[in-house]
Amino acid sequence: MRASQDELIRPGVARRRGRRRMFVAAVLAAAVALTSACTSGSKGGDKPSSWQSGESAPKASATIAEPKADAKDVPAATAISFTTEQAEQTTVELTDAAGKSVPGQLAADGKSWLPAGALEYGQTYTATVTATGDDGKPATATSTFTTMAKPAKQIRVSSFLGDNQVVGVGMPLIVKFSRAIPQDYRDDVQRRMTVTASPVQEGIWRWISPTEVHYRPKEFWQANSTVTYRVQAGGLPLGDGWYGRSDLTVDIKIGPSFVMTVENSTKRMTVTKNGKVVKTIPVSLGKKSTPSSSGTMVVIEKKRHTVFDTFEELGPADGYRTEIDYAQRLTWGGEFIHAAPWSEGVQGRQNVSHGCVNVSMKDGAWLFANTRLGDPITVKGTERKLQNGNGWTDWNMSWDEYVKGSALPYEPPAQPDEEPSPSTDPDTTGEPTPTA
Repeated sequence: MRASQDELIRPGVARRRGRRRMFVAAVLAAAVALTSACTSGSKGGDKPSSWQSGESAPKASATIAEPKADAKDVPAATAISFTTEQAEQTTVELTDAAGKSVPGQLAADGKSWLPAGALEYGQTYTATVTATGDDGKPATATSTFTTMAKPAKQIRVSSFLGDNQVVGVGMPLIVKFSRAIPQDYRDDVQRRMTVTASPVQEGIWRWISPTEVHYRPKEFWQANSTVTYRVQAGGLPLGDGWYGRSDLTVDIKIGPSFVMTVENSTKRMTVTKNGKVVKTIPVSLGKKSTPSSSGTMVVIEKKRHTVFDTFEELGPADGYRTEIDYAQRLTWGGEFIHAAPWSEGVQGRQNVSHGCVNVSMKDGAWLFANTRLGDPITVKGTERKLQNGNGWTDWNMSWDEYVKGSALPYEPPAQPDEEPSPSTDPDTTGEPTPTA
């Protein structure tokens, strides 16, 4: 993970009021030449254009809505919002006090522009929007503004995953904040959270708590995908005088599709790799007094050797302390896949565990060597249902249920033969959409 100064990556979420998605390639093209809307003329003390001396005025016009000219105390995460009229091509440039250009990217609808990273605190910048119509005459609008001083109260943004980590097809993207984000600010944060996947995959962010946000695709990640996720929180107002400390960008890779399915009725685990069955493993699940949870979980931790100590939880009468090999955590409540040599005689026939998925030493070693964090396992037919939140249970919810946790409304991506709907408001990045 790193503080990001890369080019703006288009968010992996859908836009409001009927806006439909375009691939990132289309967004990048829009940064070069984009038909959009803007007021006319020059602003901010520009010299009069030649048309004012007798030539006809440009057909196109441009106006910068935010930040206003001469504005002070502008957040370092500000976007340049503007409108144009009769423009066939629109460009935006942001320069610092020394005249150096600041990298950034036009939004897909062409009505806002976001710097690639947080601006410097207490510095002066000039934004210039140039709109050119079919007459070839440019019209410009400028706004010079000053960013706020560095705030004393800052919130740190962190990621569970690190750059170049290889994870399973069920791995949710996890972003945490060091302080709770108020409800009214979560949509602003989500607009600055982007996911770029190759190949393209539809997905959405879901707020798990005021301090934690997850992202999952509609279906499991496609095997061997590359995924970049980004949070442009540096300088972003987060409520009660708090601001984001810095931006965050993480690049990860998705490994092969390694999926485990356990049927209580047969006491068997079926393992598929890239869609093909590669192994069937006898198991012993939780006995009736301590049943295993039915639902879809993912591997959230791996320990080659550990000790299960339940005396504090269960007390001296029922507690136990046991050395365990090849342990793979599935829930925060203590359900694991692990080797259990003491139950090998009944594996495939009887449930005797305390809720874990027991396998033989040989099968435990094989699973441990082949799984990754984020590999999914679905347990079926037990007496207890998996409780959402007991582990990374993102896949234990239907897609319709999952999208309800987004701070921004969800709208399905456009089908290939659909045309994008016209939009009258700025791009509201942060809602689910396929990205490339």
